[in-house]
Parts: sequence; structure tokens; C-alpha cells
Amino acid sequence: MTTQVIVIGAGVIGLSIALVAQARGHVVTVLDREGPAAGASAGTAGAFAFTDILPLASPGILRKAPKWLLDPLGPLSVPPAYAPRIAPWMFRFWRACAPAQVRRSTVAQTALMDLSKSELEPFMEAAGTLPMLRKEGNLQVYEGAAEFRASLAGWKAREEHGIAFRHLDAAGMAEIQPGLSPRFTHGTFTPGWYSIADPKLYVLALAERFLSGGGRIERAEVAGLRPDGDGVSLRLADGKEHTVARVVLAAGAHSHRLAAQLGDRVPLETERGYNTTLPLAAFDLRTQITFGGHGFVVTRLSTGIRVGGAVELGGLSLPPNFRRAEAMLRKAQAFLPGLRPEGGVQWMGFRPSLPDTLPVIGPSRGSPHVIHAFGHGHLGQTQSAGTARLVADLLDGRPPPLDLTPFSAQRF
Repeated sequence: MTTQVIVIGAGVIGLSIALVAQARGHVVTVLDREGPAAGASAGTAGAFAFTDILPLASPGILRKAPKWLLDPLGPLSVPPAYAPRIAPWMFRFWRACAPAQVRRSTVAQTALMDLSKSELEPFMEAAGTLPMLRKEGNLQVYEGAAEFRASLAGWKAREEHGIAFRHLDAAGMAEIQPGLSPRFTHGTFTPGWYSIADPKLYVLALAERFLSGGGRIERAEVAGLRPDGDGVSLRLADGKEHTVARVVLAAGAHSHRLAAQLGDRVPLETERGYNTTLPLAAFDLRTQITFGGHGFVVTRLSTGIRVGGAVELGGLSLPPNFRRAEAMLRKAQAFLPGLRPEGGVQWMGFRPSLPDTLPVIGPSRGSPHVIHAFGHGHLGQTQSAGTARLVADLLDGRPPPLDLTPFSAQRF
């Protein structure tokens, strides 16, 4: 059955959904306030992190957070001006770190990761983007035996799920990635880690494929949503209105404001991520490196060496603090002594994050004709193909391949 569908959001989630819905015969228009790949999807580390089955909200993070928060340029920071506003979200995050909730979140996240991995290559093949996929692995490094031992419970959980990895000493790490500082004494290599040649070029390629299939992408800001009979009425910021059969809300960090108009009070907050992309000649990088104790990664893209990560819980309005990007780059120089820091381009983007680490996927409380697909945090690219499959099944009235209860907007 052909349905008129508007997807709000032209990032990796929105465009993946648009392509799958289009392939199933729906007539799809994508609306975005800035256009394709203008938000967080453009500046990611490029990973398909299917092995990250453990939620960020966990007892381990609670142990690290106080130390991190003491460093205003460290892996986790909250600008003082934003602290009162973020407090309710932080309380929910603390509650999500309870062992029982962590177990439930892990089961749900694992299911979404498995689905996303199984859907990815068929999706990319259909979209003509499979040549952009890389399988170069990931190396997580640790400063000393104590930090390594603290990671073992997480690796045990991955092992129980059949995820392949191997622990390494300094000599083993050097074989995979020469040039690491000797301060890193232990490491774990995950050979099945996927990445993309360049995340922005990937999203732009999805947009091109969607347009070539007859889809429409319009630059427009949606200011209002309301049920309208058997459809949905959208009010744009310029005053124009559209009525359509179905709407998919995939507007990233801006999604919760529209969801609230339909009765879904979703505690979405904005993780402001920073990075610096250096020229390819800056370092002979052979695999993605995760400096977990410092909250950032170094990735080789087709367009450069990207140093980025960390979390700044600062909302959408405060000006960027590029000292955070500079601090990560200084650390990268110390951790990779041969890294040349000249010629870098800085970036800051907004990751849409929920306190239990799980996205919102499923119908709105206010209208069955609106489907939510937002809040993926660090994992938007990773979970994009799986989310697209789930949303397309909902549009078609098919039973989704996994239980969507843990992802409901009403769980809050």
C-alpha cells in the first residue's frame, strides 16, 4: 500500500528510514531545518560500533564520573551555566545505572545491535554505498593493569554474546598499531569492528540515492505537529502547513520539542561532541584507537585523521567551547608521539541522548500516525539500518522483528 510519508530529519537515521520506506513503495518527503548531513551525522568517528552492547548508563561510568567532572576539559563536563537544567536528566541517568536496569538495557541494546548489523550490508548494497564500508577493527588501550582489569567484566559480557576479541600486551598492540606511547601497557583488539570511509559523504550519498529514486528533500523547519483525522498536520516555521498520512520524527537533538506537542515528554539531552580532523598524512593510523580512560577516539577516514569524542552536557544554545577539541588533540599528540597536529579542522555537533542509553523507536502517544526514531546518542550511524527496518515495518503495519517496549517514548 502506497502511503504519503514525511520524515523530519535528514541525518543518517532519517535518510536511512526514507530509503527503506521508499523501497517499499511509499512516497516519501524529507524535511530538515538545514539539509542533509548538516548535524551530528557529519562529524562522527565513523564507527559501526556493533560490539558496544553495554549501555553508557552503568555502574562503571558512575565510578569514573566524579573524577571526570573535576576536569572542565575532560571526558565528561557540564558547563556551570547549564548545571541546574541538566540536573533532572542526571538523576534519571543515575537511576538507569542500577544493576537491574542495566541488565534490561543491555538486552534491548544487544537486540537492536544484532538487527542493525544484519541489516547494514543489504541496506548499503541497495543504496550503492557498500564500497564505503571498512572492516579494519578497533583497538582499545589501557594505562596499566588496573584499568585493564576494570574492563574485563564488559569483555566477558561481549564474549557471552559471541563477539570476537583478543587481549594484547604492548608488543601485541605494536604489531597492530605502531607508534603508541609506552604508557599504554594493555589493549583489546576487536577485529569485527566496522567503520565508514567518511560519515558526511556517506549521508550525502544516501541523500543522492533517495533523490534519484524520486524522493524529495526540502529545507524547512517544522514548528508544530498535531493529529488531523487519519493523518498528521505539520506547521512549518514560515507558517505553511502540510497534511500527510504518516510522519516519522527523526530530528535528532531537536526531536523532543515536537514529540512533546503530541504528549510524549521525552527527557532528551544534548551531548555536545567535539573533534579535529587532521590531514591524512598526520599519522600512519591502521585501525581505530579508543582511549577509553580519556573518552575519545582516533579514526582514519578517507578525508583525514579524526580526533574526537568526549561528552559536554551543555544543551543546544551555549556557544561552542573549542578548548575541548584542543585538549583532545594535545592528548592525542602525547599518546601517539608521531602525530602531526597541523592543519586541523575543528567541529562541534549535538548528539541526542537519553538517560538509559536507548533510543525512542515507536508510535507517538498522541497519534498512531507519528512514529518516533530519535535519541540514539553516540550510536546513530551504528543503529541506522536497524532503526530503518523497524520504522518501515511499522509504516507497513508489519510486526517488527524485536520487542519495541524498551524503546517506547512512554517508558519515561
